Amino acid sequence: MKRPTKAIITDAGFASRYLPITKTIPKAMLPLGSKPIMQLVVEECVEAGVKEIIIVATPEGRPIYEDYFYNSVPHIRDQLRSQGKEDRYDQVREVLDLPKIMVIEQDQGLPYGNGSPIVSARNYIASDEAFLVLYSDDVVFGASDAKLLLDAFDEHPDAKAIVAAQEVDPSVVDKYGIFQLKDGDKLDYIIEKPNVGEAPSTLASYGRYLLTPEVFTHLDPKNTGLDDELWTVDAITKMAQDGDVRVVSTKGKWLTTGDPKNYFFAHLEYVLESESYGAEVGAFLRTRL
Repeated sequence: MKRPTKAIITDAGFASRYLPITKTIPKAMLPLGSKPIMQLVVEECVEAGVKEIIIVATPEGRPIYEDYFYNSVPHIRDQLRSQGKEDRYDQVREVLDLPKIMVIEQDQGLPYGNGSPIVSARNYIASDEAFLVLYSDDVVFGASDAKLLLDAFDEHPDAKAIVAAQEVDPSVVDKYGIFQLKDGDKLDYIIEKPNVGEAPSTLASYGRYLLTPEVFTHLDPKNTGLDDELWTVDAITKMAQDGDVRVVSTKGKWLTTGDPKNYFFAHLEYVLESESYGAEVGAFLRTRL
């Protein structure tokens, strides 16, 4: 397999826990500090050297992403220039200078599930190239998991897939796909959302994968699993039955934005660590405790 140069980033769900805002705005366009979640995930890919990015969106979300990543808003630039504030446009230039970004719609004929956006991008992946998949629900602070996966591919170029992992508290294993390993760092299987007390480990899968095109053999609409959804981890487990799937632990800190509570925690952590006003926010919080 060729070393990956493409990444698929998914934001094609209904995000019903965020209604009513997500009836108009894609969930990954919600901000972390001054940037939308999606831009941070794209920047993670850029840090890893990815050349092409495919964003899989809903029909309603596609034009919003296209506007964000393609529209140069010259009227805003001209207004800022006339006011002597053109430096504020620099953040727009940073967005426009990102690598090639294509926005496509998820195939509405596919079952619900986190595997369906990947299948929707099938025609953009050559049969001899591995590729990255990132779920925009998941953000990683302090490191690029995309780079972690590419470095692992350099070490294990014959792997059928490479997946990122992070230890979680035993009380929340029922919210994630949980790994069972064999022979050190090789995947035995993943169980999706096991009952607390019945999980094979506390090592959780989240939305950072390096996959080979073989995954499309298993991401078949007929192969639905839990809740009649098409699960990426089910396909990866099947790949592990025929060859090596490697598991690598993140060097950063993974946080999910998949629900409003955890989104708030991720937003707060990002502001405290990355925004110029983070220290002031921290001081304010201390006065409220």
